[in-house]
Amino acid sequence: MYDRFRLLKIFATAARSESFRDAAFQLRTSPQTISRGIKELEDQLGELLFHRSTRRIQMTKFGEQFLQDSNSLLSELELLFEDSTSPDREHYEGRVGITAPHSIGRGRVLPLLESFIWTSPACLIDLRLEDQVTDTVGAQIDIGIRVGMLRDNRFVAKEAGKVPLMVVGTPELIREVGEPKTISDLMHCPISGRIDRNSGRVWPWRFNGFTHTPHNPRFLSDDPETELRAALNGWTFGQIAAFLVIPYIREGLLVPVLRQFEPTPLPLYVYRPQRGPVPARVRKVFDILTEGFADEESFPSVI
Repeated sequence: MYDRFRLLKIFATAARSESFRDAAFQLRTSPQTISRGIKELEDQLGELLFHRSTRRIQMTKFGEQFLQDSNSLLSELELLFEDSTSPDREHYEGRVGITAPHSIGRGRVLPLLESFIWTSPACLIDLRLEDQVTDTVGAQIDIGIRVGMLRDNRFVAKEAGKVPLMVVGTPELIREVGEPKTISDLMHCPISGRIDRNSGRVWPWRFNGFTHTPHNPRFLSDDPETELRAALNGWTFGQIAAFLVIPYIREGLLVPVLRQFEPTPLPLYVYRPQRGPVPARVRKVFDILTEGFADEESFPSVI
């Protein structure tokens, strides 16, 4: 275990460096020593000081404030650490960075966090809506929400829900063109397509055991809620996430078709990009989101 002066010196040097390797060079020690020292300091404080990736480090908001405090209070170590570990920190103060897809962020994350936001005025919720993969280090993300498999095995992830995909159309459209009974029938009906914001290509429709890319869609959008609106207007059949369409199916405004071809539901994960100490505010928001997405009323997956 390092003494506190040594830990602060390691931290202050790392804060002014691009990597732990650079800090190690300045202190004439090894990168492993720097990494262990930072980890020990984080464990004592109960907060992350740096977001880490394989290429770089970036201070968290807490780290920036701690650096400012430690620069002026280096001679008052006991006071500094007592403040950092005070039970008062259990009151939810500070920033929580969240990333989520657009459709889930607007329609689901905000309602789930409404009560917490009202009752925790000292806590900043920083919600970034992105459908592409997020730079969790650069954006200082504490919690992420993603549909589908997570590719980074360093994340601390919990599967909180399921996202079935349903092909739907309005009763009026079905009366006009007939209910499709096969995939071939469907492709001769007016259908929508969703654009992949990363590639610019049309997402393939997923069915049980195979995919099919719409070749002549009547309507295109890069936003699932806009695609939903096209279906509600009676313009097209669309393959849309269940949590978006089920409320309208229950009201009789949309009708699911080709249910025998529905693919295996996609998993929805709530995850933390960083291992290590978890501030109380991050743990609280993580729990709210995982419980909310597991609740059928808040996040429906069954008609």
